Formats: sequence, C-alpha cells, structure tokens
Amino acid sequence: MNLLQKQGFLNSLILYAGVALGFFNLIILFQRIISIEEIGFFILIGTLSQLYAQFAGLGVTNIILKYFPYYRTDDKKHGGFITFVSIWSLVFFTFFTILFVVFKNPILDHYKGKQGAVLLQQYFYYLIPLSFFTLVFAVLEGMALTVFKNVLSSFLREVVLRLFSTIGVLLIALKLLNYNGFLLVYIIANAAVIVTLFIYIAKGNHFKFSKVSNDLKAQKKAFLSYGLFTVLSNSSFVMIQNLDTIMLSALTKKPFLYVGIYGTFFAIAVVISMPAKALSRTSLQIIAQSWANNDLAKIGKIYYKTSVVQMLIGCLLFVGLVSNKPFIITLLTKHDYKSYFDVFIVVGVAFLVDMTGGINGYIINMSKYYRLTTVFIVSAVVLCGVSNWILIPRFNMMGAALAYLITMFVLNFVYWLFIKIKFDLQPFGKKHFYILLMFGGCLLIGLYLPHIANVYLDMIYRSLIIGVVYAFFTYILKISEDINLIFDRILKRGN
Repeated sequence: MNLLQKQGFLNSLILYAGVALGFFNLIILFQRIISIEEIGFFILIGTLSQLYAQFAGLGVTNIILKYFPYYRTDDKKHGGFITFVSIWSLVFFTFFTILFVVFKNPILDHYKGKQGAVLLQQYFYYLIPLSFFTLVFAVLEGMALTVFKNVLSSFLREVVLRLFSTIGVLLIALKLLNYNGFLLVYIIANAAVIVTLFIYIAKGNHFKFSKVSNDLKAQKKAFLSYGLFTVLSNSSFVMIQNLDTIMLSALTKKPFLYVGIYGTFFAIAVVISMPAKALSRTSLQIIAQSWANNDLAKIGKIYYKTSVVQMLIGCLLFVGLVSNKPFIITLLTKHDYKSYFDVFIVVGVAFLVDMTGGINGYIINMSKYYRLTTVFIVSAVVLCGVSNWILIPRFNMMGAALAYLITMFVLNFVYWLFIKIKFDLQPFGKKHFYILLMFGGCLLIGLYLPHIANVYLDMIYRSLIIGVVYAFFTYILKISEDINLIFDRILKRGN
C-alpha cells in the first residue's frame, strides 16, 4: 500500500469514526442533557462559523493547494508564501469581523421577541473566535496537504473536536459545567487542535516565515481572482447544505427549537449518504484518468454503476430508518420530534435523489466544462434561497425540507441533462426500476409488520426481515454484478 492509498484508507476510517461519534453525541447524549433550543444554537453557530471562515478566508485553502507548488523552494522559505497567506487570512478575516460587529444590532433586533433569542444575545461574540480558529485550522490543513500529511488534520477535525463535545456535555450532566461552559470548552478545543496541528507541521521543518518575494506580490490579483472564484464555488456547495438551517432561524418565531429538530433529523438523514461518499471517493481517480485518456465508455460505465449501487444502498437505509420510526423517536427521547417525523422523510428523499445522480457533478467538474459546475451550484443556491424564503413562512420546518428536496432534484436534473446532451451519457436503466419496486415492497413490509412492545426488539426483527427480503431480490434480480460477486463468495464459504 503506497502513501496515498494508506492515507486514503486511514481518512476513510477517521470519517466513519467521526460520523459515528457525531451521531452518538447528537442523537444520544445531547437529547438527554441539553434542551432542543440549545442543540439548535450549537448547530447554528457550527454552521455559521464554517461559512464565516470560508468567506473571510477568501479561498485561502484553494490558493495554497493551487499555487504553493510554484513557489516551493529547498530553503523552506518558499518565497515568503507562508507569510503571505498568513497576512492574507488576517486582513480578510479582520474585514469580515468588522462587518459582523457593525451589523450586530440589526441582527439582534431581527431575533428580538423570538423564542430562544436570549441565546444569541448572550453568545453573539462567541462566533468570532470560533470562526477565527476554523479559518486558521483550514490554513494549517492546506499547508499540511501540500506535504502529503493529511491524516492528523482529519483526525483532529472529525474525531477530537467531537470528543471534546462529548466531554463538555457530560460535564453538564455532572453539573460541573453549564451551557456557557460547554460552548467555552468547544471553543478552547478548536484552539487546542490548532496548536496541535501547528506543532506537528513545525516539527516537519517544511516551512519558514520569511519576507514576501516581489514575484509573489505581483501575483496578488491572480490570487484574488482565483480565491473569489473558488470561495464562490465551495461556499455555494456548503450553503446548499446549510441555507435551510440559517433561514429557519431567521424566518420563524421559534428559531433554535426548529433548527434543533431539523438539524437532528438532517444529521440522521446524512447516514443515508455515507456509503455514497465512500463510493464516490474511490471513483474520483478513475474518472480523472478516464478523461485524460478520453475514455467516455469507461466514464459511462462508472456513472451507471455508481448510480445503481448508491441508489440500492440508499433505498435500503431509507426504508430501515423510516420503518423504525418508533425506535428513532425513543432514541431522541423528546416528544417534539414525533410530530415532525415527516420532515425527516422529505430530507431523506432529497438525499436519495442526490445519491441516485451518481457522480454526475464529478464528471462535469473533471471535464473541460468544469467552470460550469460553479454556475450550476451558484444557481442552485439562489433556487434554494428563494424556495426557503417562500416555503418556510408557510410550512416552517417542512418548508425547509421541501426547499432542500426541490434544490437537489433540480440540480441533479440539470447535471443529468448536461451530461446527456454534451457526452451522450446517462446512468439510468431497468435496474433502477427494479430497485424502485424493491424499495416500495420493503417499505410496505416495514410499515405494516406487527409491532413488538419492546422497541429495541422491534427494531431488530423489523430490520432483519427487511434486510433479508431486500438482499434476496437484489441477488435474484442481479442488480449489481459487484454485489452478486460478494454474495457468491459468502455462499461458497458457507458450503
């Protein structure tokens, strides 16, 4: 296993460990120890800090990854590149922070009188250090990536920060901290991971601060242009994932309650997409190499296979989650969730739509039409914003869920149509129809099986029956050659 393969494998393990820990925190611990409004506020400041850091950094991570190789030198000074990106980050962060402070009163006035508004008033300024640490971490992670050291940064972000959240909320349960202390622990944790990553990078002696070279200064306009382009593209993708949360907080009378419930359901729905992320990651290099070889047939084959497998696995997970509604509500403990479970269903369908599109976005992004990806995503942000603006005042959380579903459907339809017209490739076939039939049949089985009083036993027996039926028809109908090969190997070992 070479270095890149090893790091890819470790990063996959870290990603799954982080998701599992985050799921445990949000679904098990948080629900039993802090209020839904406090959960909602924590979700919101996490979302806002990511966006704040992205805009304030003005594409600094992408600038590092693209331009550092051109300035790499043996003396480790790299023409003052490290000094340049540090100043760049500080200047733009200061500018955005001034704007944030200037607009403090209008923001607080907007939330005045809304349920939970006291949380925003009390912790408004906490967003500044949290966003700053998020930006510094992104810069350090970018530098680590340039020297092929990306495992520690993933571990710190995905696992360590979540462990600090676990510790913080448990200290609340032990009455050693209040909610204010919990937020401070989380902010201190962000500072701690920065220090850890900085020491790790410094020990490698790959970089030195030095005077910025004239050649580097001359490229400021190019950096600014590229930074603006990439921050628009990257931030737009993040916005699609988080705009519903932000607008729920801005357009409803119970902002943090709704964000808490919606954010929790969204986190559960993310589980549906995890296998797709892993599969897409393994397909990226194949697609890139196929474009280099102009091998459209191979791209079409991967496009079809990923769509089938992602839809197949996604539908099974969706059926399992929806069929086990009593178990999920029991896990969440708070009765507020029961009345809004339909919101989870709509968000789950949105994830299924996105997964069924396969690797459509990657195909365009790695072709000569890659700039159009930004146009499509920015347009999707506008659609998402307008949909939320119209639907949230009327339907609250369901409005946000519908807006997300509409956005995912339209974006994937546009991707599909573009690839079909430009490359005459499309991922759909009769196997997708078979999956829909299996999906519908297993969903009916899951919903109408007799219930057992013990929700834990009910979950086990219901999931087993759904899983066996789904696996049987997957094998008989030969939905996926790769999955059938796995089944055949298992059956041979059994004999």
